[in-house]
Amino acid sequence: MPKDPPQFGPYELLNCYASGIFPMSDGPTEDGLFLVDPEDRGIFPLAGLKISKSLAKTVRSHRFDIRVDTAFVEMVKKCGAPERQGAWINAPIIDLYTQLHTLGYAHSVECWYGGKLVGGLYGVSLKGAFFGESMFSHMSNASKTALVHLVGRLNAGGYTLLDAQFITPHLKTMGAIEISRDAYHNRLHEALENDGVFDVADYFDFEYAKSVKAR
Repeated sequence: MPKDPPQFGPYELLNCYASGIFPMSDGPTEDGLFLVDPEDRGIFPLAGLKISKSLAKTVRSHRFDIRVDTAFVEMVKKCGAPERQGAWINAPIIDLYTQLHTLGYAHSVECWYGGKLVGGLYGVSLKGAFFGESMFSHMSNASKTALVHLVGRLNAGGYTLLDAQFITPHLKTMGAIEISRDAYHNRLHEALENDGVFDVADYFDFEYAKSVKAR
């Protein structure tokens, strides 16, 4: 698809997500972006997250201070750090998702330790679908802990689809699966007919952590 679509703002980006496509770039130092509609799509079955014993222990121990939407821009920039292998988040993408965050559509789930942001993820919420964009981890199990909390929130909020975009070995160990483009679009259509609520009660993360078990 063409790079730098004209008048490509946050609402055009939401329309892209509703159509099953998402933006990427050729690298953090590149100015352009392009749209992707993969032949095969990664998703997380919301009832099928795989949690190891060590991860469950980490979540229950409250090792990390879990915060939501307190450092969104910092999260995106850490996910897109140029030194990361395969880095693709550039300045136009940071700007677009910051606008989506201001509008209430993009969210970050953050793991803090010792007053520092050490891991987490961010993505886009639209109706009953959440589109995971990227994650990072500077401490063991930090990004995985954020994913556990995200899935808990999505289940509590009535979401039916968690889009992982592309399958990686890391995501596969936690239960991500790959489905065809047609199957994905069918699931997306169903999810967009529901209204998910991302901002569940403030005490959710603490209470949810106590219930996490390995599976």
